[in-house]
Amino acid sequence: MLKHATGWIMTAGFLFIFIFLLAEVTAEVGDVQSLSSALEQHVKIEEVTLSSNSTMYDRNGTLISDIYRDENRIYLPYEEIPSLIVQAFIATEDQRFFEHNGYDTIAIARAMIANAKQQGIEEGASTVTQQLARNLFLSHEQTYNRKMSEILYAHELEKRYTKEEIIELYLNTVYFHNGVYGIEAASTFYFSKPSRELSLAEGAFLSAVPNNPTHYDPLTRSEQTKLRQEWILQKMLEAGYISTEQYEDALAEEIKLQVRQRVDRYPDYVTYIHHELTELIATSEDYDQRLRQAASETAKEQIKLELEARVQEILEQGVRIETALDPEKQAQAVQTVHRELPRSDIESAIVMIDHEQHEIVAITGGKDYKKFNFHRAFQSFRQPGSAIKPLLVYAPYINEYDVSLQSTINANDVCRGDYCPRNFGGGQYGMVSLETAFKHSYNTPAIRIMDRVGVETAFSYLEQLPFTRIVPEDYRLPAALGGFTYGVSPLELTSAYTTFATGGAFTPSYGIRQVTNKEGKVLYSWEQTETQLWRESTNEQMRRLLAAVLESGTGQRARIEGGYAGGKTGTTNDFYDLWFVGLTDTYTTGVWVGKDTPADLSAIYREAPHLHIWRKLQ
Repeated sequence: MLKHATGWIMTAGFLFIFIFLLAEVTAEVGDVQSLSSALEQHVKIEEVTLSSNSTMYDRNGTLISDIYRDENRIYLPYEEIPSLIVQAFIATEDQRFFEHNGYDTIAIARAMIANAKQQGIEEGASTVTQQLARNLFLSHEQTYNRKMSEILYAHELEKRYTKEEIIELYLNTVYFHNGVYGIEAASTFYFSKPSRELSLAEGAFLSAVPNNPTHYDPLTRSEQTKLRQEWILQKMLEAGYISTEQYEDALAEEIKLQVRQRVDRYPDYVTYIHHELTELIATSEDYDQRLRQAASETAKEQIKLELEARVQEILEQGVRIETALDPEKQAQAVQTVHRELPRSDIESAIVMIDHEQHEIVAITGGKDYKKFNFHRAFQSFRQPGSAIKPLLVYAPYINEYDVSLQSTINANDVCRGDYCPRNFGGGQYGMVSLETAFKHSYNTPAIRIMDRVGVETAFSYLEQLPFTRIVPEDYRLPAALGGFTYGVSPLELTSAYTTFATGGAFTPSYGIRQVTNKEGKVLYSWEQTETQLWRESTNEQMRRLLAAVLESGTGQRARIEGGYAGGKTGTTNDFYDLWFVGLTDTYTTGVWVGKDTPADLSAIYREAPHLHIWRKLQ
């Protein structure tokens, strides 16, 4: 009897201490932040949001990239969380979850008595709601002060959320070790399948991990995890969630992990898509307009920071990015560059566009490209050499004067003031046809043509194409031979050439088809625009000229059999850049070869690697 009475006295004493601490912590919370203000700031339904992995897919719907930073989480709404998972956590973590208001006084008293006997904090008595409060707002230190704050936060959470919402948040925040948060990401990571496909044994096995993620790490301490799984199954049986038969079957089931590593393929293409996503959001939400109207560089930098934050916000919502990537073409482009350019100091960039669908199907950033490194296809701006002639010289000339391809032009030396360019090798060719001047890429005819058309008129065509670094200083005759202040990117030049495949009309090409949310609603997609640059008759003339380059001109090594093929070579001064941009019935493909720091490529010029690369991609 004395022992029994002593137990009651101890219990009453600890309850008194609990009430005293509860009152004390109300004042203490003010040291961190007043409870009301903390909750107003952090516990509003619209503000309690969790990040979720975004995903990127190729044209076939195959996953090519998991997108997340520090937390691997796939957010799952309550109605999609398997009941066996909910039951496993309720049975082991908080059996009175659907009855209490955030904290369980009976469990707290029991834990305080146990802790007093152990002279430490051995039992926490934290409800699911308290654990959620700790995960969202508090630290994980084991002190009575933190426990009291936890209770107050939990009580407020219960006032603002339904039980279903609380368990939903909880099962999406709990940590499953190895950087994995939430039950869906855990199921995907450890078993390579969604949680809805978990067996009872697998679900109980995963439910063991959050109690002590390091101790129950399935990858390194699976025996301990299995022991706790068995205990969880016993608790589920005792709670009436499962039958004896289910319990015995689950105990007997062998757990076979099938770890799924993070998907991160095609780094060249994925890196570009991240860049394009920023452009898409900027266009859709008027950041681009704000950047154009920015009054200073400081203001522009601030807008860029806001845009960067907005992009990250979208990616943390768990969006699905559907792209036009053709995995076979992408792999072929990467492999072809390696075969044709074995020297480590020589780089290349390739852009391949399906001009029928206006989609970028393949893009390379350089040899052995690593994700988010400098991307030569869209970040490198180089002098285009003669590859600019079709767009800036010949198409404007034919369109303005309706000349035939057999009309003649002087291919001897020319001077315009102090500017006296020469043909490659210094040749003098006299009067030649327009076709001959084009397919052999003579320089002096291009200068004469642009001079006749007029620099302003010629550039009026180029202004309608996607060149972002053309500046007023470029409006001069040397531009006819590719002499620009900053140059063009392989993506810009290839995209511009698609005009020759679409009747003289330019339509921008993109890699992103659409961006949708978790419910499938389209959040972002590009609006198709079309600009008619020159007449269809002009375009037909240009296609004949481009075809002549492959048939009997500077691009003969790129010649292919079957269907239409045409293109234009480009070589800059001192052989710093080798270009070939060409088109077939379906694709427009641009190839650039050079060194990151411009240097002489004359040693490989006669091998024509840019032409071989292009031909092998068709």
